[in-house]
Amino acid sequence: MNYKISDKFKNLKPSAIREIFKSLGAPGAISFAAGNPNPDSFPVSDMRRIADEIFSNESVAALQYGITEGYTPLRKLVSERLKRVYNIGGPEDDLIIVTGGQQGIELTCKVMCNEGDVVLCEDPSFIGALNAFRSLGAKLVGVPLEEDGIDLAALEAALKANPRAKFLYTIPTFQNPAGITTSLEKRRAVLALAKKYDILILEDNPYGDLRFTGEDVPTYKSMDDEGRVLYCGSFSKVLSAGMRIGFLCADKDIISKIVVAKQVEDVHTNNFFQMICAKYIEQCDLEAHIAEIREMYRKKAGLMISALEKYMPEGVSFTRPEGGIFLWCSLPEGLSLDEFVARAGEKNVFVVPGTAFSPDPEAPNHSFRLNYSMPTDEEIDRGIKILADIARDMID
Repeated sequence: MNYKISDKFKNLKPSAIREIFKSLGAPGAISFAAGNPNPDSFPVSDMRRIADEIFSNESVAALQYGITEGYTPLRKLVSERLKRVYNIGGPEDDLIIVTGGQQGIELTCKVMCNEGDVVLCEDPSFIGALNAFRSLGAKLVGVPLEEDGIDLAALEAALKANPRAKFLYTIPTFQNPAGITTSLEKRRAVLALAKKYDILILEDNPYGDLRFTGEDVPTYKSMDDEGRVLYCGSFSKVLSAGMRIGFLCADKDIISKIVVAKQVEDVHTNNFFQMICAKYIEQCDLEAHIAEIREMYRKKAGLMISALEKYMPEGVSFTRPEGGIFLWCSLPEGLSLDEFVARAGEKNVFVVPGTAFSPDPEAPNHSFRLNYSMPTDEEIDRGIKILADIARDMID
């Protein structure tokens, strides 16, 4: 049968990262392609105890329908932590629990954008967000990144060229895929431009808790005095990615519409996992747990950077993140990214090509993303050496 796929989806390609996952079952495969938290970061014993407690004492609440806005104790705990840790949340703000940060991103676009509306985003940017925007018929306009964040001149040019753009999507802290952090100076300038051109900012901060060196930088939302910033966060990187517990904090008027949009999609986020998350925050030391994860990733990032410094030939550049789980490598101009990725795959080493993170996948690209949270220490050293040997061979 000749199926007539909708215009929105007929040209939409699957996530390159999810497709790469299908190749990782080969013996000896080294994956730098994942975006997963390290499984050693999952507090399994505490969650097992909490799950038993829930099914012993609150099984009906865990298994019954819940309210769309989210499990009330969890919403309260998340709001309190946002205020305490990030100085986020004012009298005009509200918060909804969503099914992973991905849903918060998608719902924002669904509520704020008509088909054909422009969404500004960093170039490169998170593939899940880009595909969510594409699936809703939004037009993507990429703004290049510099070492300290988004290119301000290019951002203003994009704002002038697209006066009806609906919002700027940004990952200012430990950006995915680049690993960089936008400076405070630039954040203030971006906010000023958002006010000047009357545009919203969707701030995605799934990695903000994972700083392992350097000083914290205030979030856009903490500096927002006009209800201009929507803030999206997640427990995926600090408790469990599989629980799919995220949250969105924004002006009450926006959240009220996002509640309606979520009712259409999935009614509410999984009650059982919301309850586990809430009780973990109540009964355990979340901040101490996060501190342990930071130390794990500090070591792994250091190992990867050391290996890159040791093995990579001159001309290959890479970022040096202060947190998160990614860094960004760039080959010298003129080298074929497709050939590099293919040759790496032939040697059982997998990376994500930069084209996957581009608002314009047809644009030239010579960069690739590396993840250091998942591979073992030995795999980091061995895999980077293999990649370096390929790059050196291609340069020579």
